[in-house]
Amino acid sequence: MGHQVGYIRVSSIDQNTDRQLSGIELNKTFSEKISGKDINRPQLQECLEYLREGDTLHVHSIDRLARNLADLQGIVADLTGRGISVKFHKENLIFTGDDNAIQKLQLQMMGAFSEFERSLIRERQREGIAAAKAQGKQIGAAPKLSQETLAIIKQRLSVHVNKKELAAEFGISRTTLYKIIDGEYSLGS
Repeated sequence: MGHQVGYIRVSSIDQNTDRQLSGIELNKTFSEKISGKDINRPQLQECLEYLREGDTLHVHSIDRLARNLADLQGIVADLTGRGISVKFHKENLIFTGDDNAIQKLQLQMMGAFSEFERSLIRERQREGIAAAKAQGKQIGAAPKLSQETLAIIKQRLSVHVNKKELAAEFGISRTTLYKIIDGEYSLGS
């Protein structure tokens, strides 16, 4: 009998992982708080390397493993090809490598829905940012310097002051100071 291994993922640090795989007896669990946009996730990679023939990978739901249909199919095919079962608890699906056509269709459909959901999230983000910009709202970090402070710094630069001391005095990096010197600094950067 192989190991029962869990993979748990949430997208952001403030999200809670407690509900995922709660009550499932596992020999080892890999958990991370990172976007599922691709498979370049440290704990996922460690989990995939850890799994051996006869093991079962337990995942709360398909979208926790991958948000991209190609990645999802690739992971499941790789694992089942190595003799590792994959169980998605929310969808109540188990893949073992000898899956029938209906199971493969379910995986593809659920993966496609997951990918579609991620696309909708990105689309809503873009729309929200565009609407906020149209209303004149600040997007991203607030400007580091006011117009008045920028004018003072430029005036002081014109009399060749020590750049390191000037940056320290105004609490800015030397990189920011050189952007001002080169005319690359704008109040929105």
